[in-house]
Amino acid sequence: MILIVGASGHLGSIVAQSLLAQGKPVRVMTRTPLNLAHLKQQGVEVVSGDLRDPASLLSACQGVEQVLAAAHALTGKGDNNPQTVDDAGNCQLIDAAKVAGVKHFVFISVMGASPNAPVEFSRIKYRTEEYLRASGLSFTIIRPSAFMDLWAQLIGQPILKQRKTTIFGRGNNPVNFVAVEDVARFVCTAFEDPRAHNRVIEVGGPENLTLNQVAEIFAGVSGRQAKKRHVPLPMMRAMSILMRPVNPALSRLIRLSIYMDTANLCYDMTETARTFEIQLTLLEGVIGRIAKEQMSSEKR
Repeated sequence: MILIVGASGHLGSIVAQSLLAQGKPVRVMTRTPLNLAHLKQQGVEVVSGDLRDPASLLSACQGVEQVLAAAHALTGKGDNNPQTVDDAGNCQLIDAAKVAGVKHFVFISVMGASPNAPVEFSRIKYRTEEYLRASGLSFTIIRPSAFMDLWAQLIGQPILKQRKTTIFGRGNNPVNFVAVEDVARFVCTAFEDPRAHNRVIEVGGPENLTLNQVAEIFAGVSGRQAKKRHVPLPMMRAMSILMRPVNPALSRLIRLSIYMDTANLCYDMTETARTFEIQLTLLEGVIGRIAKEQMSSEKR
């Protein structure tokens, strides 16, 4: 039995579907079981639980051999935030997995996680990595780069609907983008391949592209040219400070956007992809799918 925590998200959902296709028993833990009724209909065991509730974690881990921790609260509000979920919550999940005798634990971190990372979310992820390493559990830590599916939608959907888009920052900084489906392939590999055990795997895509290039590729694939509006970095820095007390989630996202526009986020996946024999997805393919789905819905 494999437990997925975070199956409501894009990555967790794809992993669940992949494991089902392989005929493996899957259990998913969620705060809102009704939202995963479609998985239950396909034979997935859906249990109620919350990373902030240690008792529910102990129950969810019973009889489980492997765990995927893919939930996060980067955009969460109130008590559902990175401190309570990504930090304390994941540590409580690791404790529960150890008590339940789980054999292997896969943790989704972020590329660039370190004790001195400029983004707090990355520092939190690193602390959880350290907790997992010290737990004695067999583990795989996966550090994905920015999800190209998310950024293609954020930049591309306004192009499809309004023929214009907003880019936070200058948009000239190369960023490594990875397809969520490719990250899911690495997760499934971590469940099976001993070479992935007790190691950190940084998972990126085959290209390093700027946000301006993402917009240009989207316009080219969709055939809809668009105007680009840029939000200046000084304004973003001011907004991140002003929004912190009233909207912490938005403040976190703005700080992340500043990081993406200023840090060295290039990565070469050639050796890792070759080692695990995974063919990486190009951004153009993801954009083509998104554009096709959006334009098909417009015709209906």
